[in-house]
Amino acid sequence: MTNEAVLPPVVDPRLDFEAAWREWHRRHEEVRADPHGFLAVTGLHWLTSVPQRFPDVPGEWHTGDNGPVVAIGEGELLVVDGRQGRGRHEFGPIAERAGVTVGLDAGVLEVARRGGHDILRPRRPDHPLRVGYRGTSSYPPDHRWVVSGRFVPFDSPRPTTVGAAVEGLTHVYDAPGQIEFAVDGVPLRLTAFNGVAPGSLSVLFTDATSGVTTYPANRSLAVAAPDERGRVTLDFNRATNLPCAYTDFATCPLPPAENRLPIAVEAGEKTPYERLSADSAARS
Repeated sequence: MTNEAVLPPVVDPRLDFEAAWREWHRRHEEVRADPHGFLAVTGLHWLTSVPQRFPDVPGEWHTGDNGPVVAIGEGELLVVDGRQGRGRHEFGPIAERAGVTVGLDAGVLEVARRGGHDILRPRRPDHPLRVGYRGTSSYPPDHRWVVSGRFVPFDSPRPTTVGAAVEGLTHVYDAPGQIEFAVDGVPLRLTAFNGVAPGSLSVLFTDATSGVTTYPANRSLAVAAPDERGRVTLDFNRATNLPCAYTDFATCPLPPAENRLPIAVEAGEKTPYERLSADSAARS
């Protein structure tokens, strides 16, 4: 036996940082490529008061004051509430940014409301966009882009209207406040929306890399809830693409005008290969 103390192994904090980022991105990619995720969306259909059929969705659909309604024909398959639907089914009013999922042959159907309109989005795991997905390239994680900031709440949440990936569509979000921070001594500010977790925040932004190495329309950053002093951390290494970066069947919001950063945020996800390929094809 020895009386020498056993020292813990020395861990390179950079390796921990990079490993944590790789694990986060792996999980994010896993969710993105879910069999019924947005890469599986095969269409975007807008419901009106006039009953209509769509080529990739069973039934005849319309909408009104009581929400979406479908008339399911003989031999058509639509699974609603775990049971095969028959005849007429009323979904009831659907709240903005909410939706319900019903079953389709070899897939599911999202019945949702976006920008004041009821929509249908079929999702099938064999959609070529999902089957051919090869991951999203990103900037290497860099401590430089883990930035301290301060959340400055508004006196009351401000309804904020933003554009959308779909021309003519708008979204309205309640903005609880702004995040103030600095990069290389340049003072910056971003309007924040409410995040998924209680108290957390979500930021939509563009920067000088947008349309160069990153998707032109938007990127998104989740921010943990501010501490008791309003302090937050902006880890731009975890800036992600929204669904509209991959598919034209998305209704993603665009950043508020004030969230166009004048600096190049060389961190986070880059323009997807799929969008680069589509843009190249359109120019040829």
